[in-house]
Amino acid sequence: MPANRSALVPVIALTALAPISWGTTYAVATEFLPPDRPLFTGLLRALPAGLVLLALTRVLPRGAWWWKATVLGALNIGAFFPLLFLSAYRLPGGMAAVVGSVGPLFVAGLATVLLGERPTVRTLLTGVAAALGVSLVVLKAAGALDAVGVVAALASTASMSTGTVLTKRWGRPDGVGPLALTGWQLTAGGLLIAPLALLVEGAPPALDGRAAAGYLYLALANTAVAYWLWFRGIGRLTATQVTFLGPLSPLTAAFVGWAALGQALTPVQLAGMGLAFGATVVGQVGVRGAAPVPVPASGSGAGKAEVPVLATRRT
Repeated sequence: MPANRSALVPVIALTALAPISWGTTYAVATEFLPPDRPLFTGLLRALPAGLVLLALTRVLPRGAWWWKATVLGALNIGAFFPLLFLSAYRLPGGMAAVVGSVGPLFVAGLATVLLGERPTVRTLLTGVAAALGVSLVVLKAAGALDAVGVVAALASTASMSTGTVLTKRWGRPDGVGPLALTGWQLTAGGLLIAPLALLVEGAPPALDGRAAAGYLYLALANTAVAYWLWFRGIGRLTATQVTFLGPLSPLTAAFVGWAALGQALTPVQLAGMGLAFGATVVGQVGVRGAAPVPVPASGSGAGKAEVPVLATRRT
């Protein structure tokens, strides 16, 4: 590996912690949280984490960054979470994750138009292999496909993919780090989810200590830290490289289900895990175009400077 690529290994490893963290969400939700409150869970993941980061950074958007932060917050959080949850509850087991696993192909197409990142044939084939690997891990038999669920799954994938590419294209304002940018997006996304959660799910449920601990983990480690690492990675890697880390989320969910919840893994699932993981590794070296190196933040900075995927009913 050339020296410049060797220097990116720590960046890739830290960015990979984001989808790995998201892969624990399903186990935490099923073991710690009140059932059937996905929007409330999304709200408590996003808004408290965003407010904490705003308090830590004490930096607010200026000028055009008010609407840019709102757009990114809507795409990466505010629209993504509800659409993802809707698809997970309306589609048969794992289908939402399979649809979401085409994210690298979405990003490759958008990055070609908006960033000048030219996908190679290897990149496209790797994206197909990643989707196939994820399908072998999470897809379960049966159940008729629900049209609303399929549209929601595609829309959630398109939303996060577009947010990832625009985050890369717009970069950051001068003097603003990825922690502040993350805080802006989480706050904007949480404020967009709040009225929807109240309208659809009603008043918040009563929380015991176990649920409070689960929400604390989701808000801090699973959201504030994970999204900071994700957006930090977008600033240092190509958009396609970052999105190819997304399959680590359903792979982690399957591993946690086996290790902590006693769920069996079949030989087919193990083969799928190997295929998806291999595609993730290959996806880090299969992109041409924009140089995947750290760059200074810039106010306009096109090309300067996150895709969770559900496994079964992961929130």
